[in-house]
Amino acid sequence: MKPKISFSFTANNNNIQVETEKKNNVMEYDFTTMNKSGDIFALAKAFLSISKMTNKKLQKLCYYAKAWYLALYDCNLISEQFQAWVHGAVQPALYQKYKQYGYSDIPKFTNIQEIPEEFLSFAKEIYASYGHLTGDDLERINHQETPWIEARGDCKPWENCSNEISEESMKAFYRKMMV
Repeated sequence: MKPKISFSFTANNNNIQVETEKKNNVMEYDFTTMNKSGDIFALAKAFLSISKMTNKKLQKLCYYAKAWYLALYDCNLISEQFQAWVHGAVQPALYQKYKQYGYSDIPKFTNIQEIPEEFLSFAKEIYASYGHLTGDDLERINHQETPWIEARGDCKPWENCSNEISEESMKAFYRKMMV
């Protein structure tokens, strides 16, 4: 039986339920043989192959992919670290790549042959759970979660912060959310 992941939160005064399940076929790929530099960009392309979106939404989807993969499989989907920025979890190199779009949507990525199938598969699972939400909704959720809160430490809500979000904290927090 596959573990179900189910949780709810409030965004824009609406109670939102998110549910997904662990997929066995994702682990068939050996991520240790991949060149780790650029993995975040391949993951981002996987999400962008599903839909165009803002940089903020892309950041949060990539963060949730990393976090849930750690929780479900006890290993890293991508090696790059996320930081606890004012607007939630951010991977700095990914932010720099797409910051030119500002608040506008990043165009959809159409050359899916460049993306490992396992990234596409897992991105679709994460998108099925979180894709209906806006970047602002995802930011609000992220601000309520222990890994981001712990990484922020004593920083004021408006203060810049480059503290890394602990992978152990991510793994523990999202495992607790599994049913």
